[in-house]
Amino acid sequence: MELFVLEHKRLWRKTSVRICVLLCFVYCVIYGGVLQYQWFVFGSSNDTTSAFGNNFDGYSMIQTYKEQADKYGGVWTDETFQQMVKDYNDLGRPGLQSGADWQLASGYLNQLYPELADPENQTYQPLIHYVDTEKLTNFYEKRQEFLEYNMEVNRQNGLLTEDDVETLRDMDSQVEEPYKYEWVQGWSNLLSTSLASTGSSMAPYLAIVLAFTFSGEWHSNTAPLLHTTKHGWRKLARVKVLSGLAFAAELFTLVAVGQIVAQLIFLGTDGWDLPIQLIKLIAVAPWNMLQAELYELAFILLGAIGYAGLVMLMSALVKNNVLSLTFSLAFIYVPGLLGFYLPLWAQDASQFIPLVGSPTDIFRMNMFHIFGKGIWMPYMLIIIPVLIGVVCIPFAILKWSRRQKA
Repeated sequence: MELFVLEHKRLWRKTSVRICVLLCFVYCVIYGGVLQYQWFVFGSSNDTTSAFGNNFDGYSMIQTYKEQADKYGGVWTDETFQQMVKDYNDLGRPGLQSGADWQLASGYLNQLYPELADPENQTYQPLIHYVDTEKLTNFYEKRQEFLEYNMEVNRQNGLLTEDDVETLRDMDSQVEEPYKYEWVQGWSNLLSTSLASTGSSMAPYLAIVLAFTFSGEWHSNTAPLLHTTKHGWRKLARVKVLSGLAFAAELFTLVAVGQIVAQLIFLGTDGWDLPIQLIKLIAVAPWNMLQAELYELAFILLGAIGYAGLVMLMSALVKNNVLSLTFSLAFIYVPGLLGFYLPLWAQDASQFIPLVGSPTDIFRMNMFHIFGKGIWMPYMLIIIPVLIGVVCIPFAILKWSRRQKA
């Protein structure tokens, strides 16, 4: 324990580490949290002097959006839907990109009521601008038809089996109807954008700090000195790995706490028990917003630990700091650069690289098959990445130890 404390203090004393932590906090919490809420996502529009076109008044606007949503009675029904569309037009069509749930309603219209579109007479206008609200009925029946259609398309394309469809139907049958309704856009932005991108945003900072865990010793030519230590090369390697894993957990904690504090200040706790189906109609998980947030936080933490193990393995495999950092960053960015050029199986496999996949799979119905057995993809996305990191750790220790011994 004493050796671990000394090594961990040594890590945190580095100026480069402190700068990385500060930059990561500023980017993920200040820019990705506070400024999103206060300015460029929820600030009122039409500020011609702003780079984002929004005023710096997000907090007050969020309270306004909540008040607007409160008047719909707290439950999503056909009448709620009809009234929301009517209000949008009565208010002079304030714009779908505002923080109110107009964009939510517009998406429901396009997905569930395409037959109401009139492209010949209403060219270039969104359906919400001219739809007859009296025809917006049977919302939950329409949603079920939309869900079944998407499952059938995926089945025909070979993405789902009959057993998969039954599993997804069983999950969806546990979703309570009618949906509880409060203001949704705040949770939608948090779960679909802010938290969803946090893991990939943390990755380069983790790489910069941990890529030199072992290669830095060679770069600093400290190998002869380490041979003289009383602790031995294998124990030192284990301590270095534990210090790196602890750093990954600490960086996650710092960022997560900062984002949660910003969330509580701007959004409060309202809406934590809303179903995630309000964000994505084809979501089948019987989860509420709080459960989805806990999943995404677990995804980031386990992904960060898995990525830390992967980076330290790269550091042990090469003696060059630049190559170690380059290989570490390549794991994050190359899959995205190749994108759709990869075959489908390779695209699916790349999602298991730590911090490469997306926690927003909880809003989808992707299945992963092992020996013919379908498993809901989000379960795999939090298990496999951390297992990759755990498997990398003993190889990193062994590889560096052999080099030291040699």
